[in-house]
Amino acid sequence: MTSALILIDIQNDYFTGGLWPVEEMDKVAQSAAAILAQAREATDHVIHIRHEALSDTAPFFRPGTAGAEFHPSVAPRSDETVFLKHRPNSFHETGLHSHLQDLGVTDLTIIGAMSQMCIDATVRAARDFGYNVTVIASACGAKSAQFGDVELTAPQVQAAFMSGLAQAYATVI
Repeated sequence: MTSALILIDIQNDYFTGGLWPVEEMDKVAQSAAAILAQAREATDHVIHIRHEALSDTAPFFRPGTAGAEFHPSVAPRSDETVFLKHRPNSFHETGLHSHLQDLGVTDLTIIGAMSQMCIDATVRAARDFGYNVTVIASACGAKSAQFGDVELTAPQVQAAFMSGLAQAYATVI
């Protein structure tokens, strides 16, 4: 069993003052930083995923901006792998799956943001590729959402997506 920690989109635009703040992202980042430190001590493989929009008119993660950069609390070290993605699924056109196969990774721990987009898409794809997936909910951030006339708070969105992932795609702790 070889494991890897994947940190998804813990980037400046998701924090207060950024273009697309996620509720309680500071707490998420604090939890993510602690998990990252443990992974580094255990010499697990650490992979950082950075989302960048394809247009400088996108609502957030615009190319070449400070908002699209990693948050300093979880900045990658020079010996850690970084993948750039342009879609919610971290496996889509990134080489992530090939890299994990080359390392012999079978087990993934996934953290980051946003739970209802990139965490959800990546976890489902990872399971479809056959990985054993663990999601640490305290290190994942969700944003409030609305569909039709139904408004959901960020904690409700988080609970809905974590419960769905826990049913068939991951161990959620």
